[in-house]
Amino acid sequence: MAVDTSVEFTGIHFENPFLLSSAPPTESESNIMRAFDAGWGGVVSKTIGLHPVVNVYGAKAKFMRTSADNAQVSMKKRDNAALHSSWNWELISDKPIDWWEPRIRRIKEAHPGKVLIASIMAGSGNDKELGNWQLLAKACQEAGADGLELNFSCPHMDRKDMGSNIGKDKVLCSTVTEAVKEVANVPVWCKLTPATANIVEEAGACFIGGADAIVSSNTFPSLPLIDAETLEFEINVDGYVSSGGLGGPAILPMALAKMAQLTQAFPDKSFSGIGGISDMSQAVSYFALGCGTAQVCTAAMLDHAIGPNVIKRLNEQYAAFLEKHGFKSLEDFRGARRDRVVLQSQIRRPSTSDYAGGYEPVEGYAAPAAHEAAPVTQ
Repeated sequence: MAVDTSVEFTGIHFENPFLLSSAPPTESESNIMRAFDAGWGGVVSKTIGLHPVVNVYGAKAKFMRTSADNAQVSMKKRDNAALHSSWNWELISDKPIDWWEPRIRRIKEAHPGKVLIASIMAGSGNDKELGNWQLLAKACQEAGADGLELNFSCPHMDRKDMGSNIGKDKVLCSTVTEAVKEVANVPVWCKLTPATANIVEEAGACFIGGADAIVSSNTFPSLPLIDAETLEFEINVDGYVSSGGLGGPAILPMALAKMAQLTQAFPDKSFSGIGGISDMSQAVSYFALGCGTAQVCTAAMLDHAIGPNVIKRLNEQYAAFLEKHGFKSLEDFRGARRDRVVLQSQIRRPSTSDYAGGYEPVEGYAAPAAHEAAPVTQ
């Protein structure tokens, strides 16, 4: 049976549903070109801003691994260890919009059939910053970007009006999204932080502002481990560390929980899933919960920076998965398990009549005596 591996997502045609996410692998023109040559259906650029950023001294990202024999988790390289997660404290692109504009044009000229989404970020809370969001949006779309991803999710920006600090505030989410939609003539996606009490509220605010899709999850705020021998953080500068972002396999179950909340709350909206994807066995969970595309970072970083083997494997496994299950396209099974995520009280018990949700049968007062409870008869 012929299968269709392409998808339509927020009005954009993708040759496959797999994107390289906004991260170190997408920080340069050459990397993005290589990614498209390798077979990625789309690429989200490293986040572009107007404000100058300078990254910390030394390593910006490292990988944590775990061992089967002792369950140790560490950034130290060792034999017979499996990938646990990635950890980074890299900021947004240190290249200005003037650097990015001609490169976006060249990338689209070289790969007109591929999808390039420009990730952008500015501040919030005043008209000047809202104007900066609009300036970035217009510059990127005029250069040829197929869509915009608003970074409401970076977990380690110093400024209190940027990144995940926007994504934790539903008013700012709505206001910034609305400002960008006023000038956008391409789809607008909002990338949210998982570090919030109720991600559904922020997503709803983004949709009120006009968002075409929600992207979740960015990395989880976290700290590197302390080396038991040296008592130093495994990654630090002069002994100091700040919160960074945890990604990779370790966040997969948590990211899926966030996505289930989102797709159940907004079953008719569009979502792009991120977190712990390296092959189809992980991507299928996002698709079955309702996502229309899936984004990859950690696995690609470990595979020649842009994941040529990862995307080759994903494309092959995706086509085989469709054929094996008799699906013609993603739409045949997208969201198929969204409604299987329910409240704990809805999970079957050995005897449902005995279940009271953890409460006593009667709260506050003693149960009435049998003769008191009996109905009065004439």
